[in-house]
Amino acid sequence: MNNLNGSAVIVIGGGLAGSEAAWQLVKRGIPVLLYEMRPQVSTPVHKTEYFAELVCSNSLRSDDPSNAVGLLKEEMRRLDSIIMRCADTERIPAGSALAVDRDAFAKRVTTELMSHSLLTVNRQEMVDLDPEQYTIIASGPLTSERLAQSIQKLTGKQYFYFYDASAPIVTADSLDEGQLFWGSRYDKGDRDYLNAGLNQEQYEALVGAMLAARVHETKDFEEKTYFEGCMPVEALAARGRDTLRFGPLKPVGLSNPLTGQRPYAVVQLRRDNHAGTLFNLVGFQTQLAWPEQDRIFRMIPGLERAEFVRYGVMHKNCFINSPEILMPTLQMHSSPHLLFAGQLTGVEGYVESAATGLIAGINMARIYNRQEPLIFPAETAHGALCHYITSAESRSFQPMNVAFGLFPALPHRIRDRRERNRQHAQRALKKIEDYIGY
Repeated sequence: MNNLNGSAVIVIGGGLAGSEAAWQLVKRGIPVLLYEMRPQVSTPVHKTEYFAELVCSNSLRSDDPSNAVGLLKEEMRRLDSIIMRCADTERIPAGSALAVDRDAFAKRVTTELMSHSLLTVNRQEMVDLDPEQYTIIASGPLTSERLAQSIQKLTGKQYFYFYDASAPIVTADSLDEGQLFWGSRYDKGDRDYLNAGLNQEQYEALVGAMLAARVHETKDFEEKTYFEGCMPVEALAARGRDTLRFGPLKPVGLSNPLTGQRPYAVVQLRRDNHAGTLFNLVGFQTQLAWPEQDRIFRMIPGLERAEFVRYGVMHKNCFINSPEILMPTLQMHSSPHLLFAGQLTGVEGYVESAATGLIAGINMARIYNRQEPLIFPAETAHGALCHYITSAESRSFQPMNVAFGLFPALPHRIRDRRERNRQHAQRALKKIEDYIGY
């Protein structure tokens, strides 16, 4: 079937990228047929049928525009992102980070999209791809096996993959707050985190237990390749006894009021919903077997009777070799009516995924209307991200978060990092103004 005659654009996937792409299309008067296989076909980590479900963390990271991901979010706000609008509405306290009530956020995105008259939702798995259809593939890192095979056939390129892990969630009522104290994250922002201080003996016992614990086994043919930004806690512990203490468990800027001293190490917990009834173990993404998590994480002071509403899980995340396949517009070189968006392109992170959905939606609208697609300036966060994933060395291509290191250099060298970042952000926001209204 060919739909280059004015019928609906197909968007595959109702995650953050697909939701954003669909919104950018319907708001421009273009009909969309959105394929979302859940709940008819499930994934190892999704629990609901809502669009834009967050499965790893409720934090969308820094909201400070002098930080690259904070700048990316500000650009998205100025470009009328549905993801950012819903996230801002459903935000919960998390210091300088933008965190959301995950269920409320997903429900809001779903409601806003499904209330639009130009959106039609097909709750079934998309398997066959037609390169002559207007299509945005935003099926995510957990793309179904049959669709992945179709994409491989279409691109003619070998898939890469990496493993991603998510952290456990516990109930607030099950925590012993008499052993916990409130504080900030790395001495930044407000006191929005519950902290479990560990002395040296407790820390070493926790690390030793994780190193000796049983993990979920992967299939023989699946090589363990972890993304550095979301390493399982036990994989970090295996690098050395002090790795966690100088990583996600570092006690910077914290003093335990129970002892009056800085802890040897600290486990931080962050609210996972508006009501504050659920808490996420920050940095504790894991591949440990569930009974081992139940036993070991109760060794953390204050978590002796913790009730786990979700254990950490491990899953295989897929992405394409974008430098070989995609243009900076996110179009396929070989099939320019077909665009990719989200983590499938090799961006890492919820915000980055949504941002590529925004670009794909804008560019698909322009292609649909017989206009030239846009290449966002490399000086912007959107442009820097797209430039990276489409021009990196293809033989060593790996997922990437947005970072100022991806941006072109400023005209003059600035030694102070914060001032340098501020000027990057100022330049980017000035550039992005030219794209408002497209």
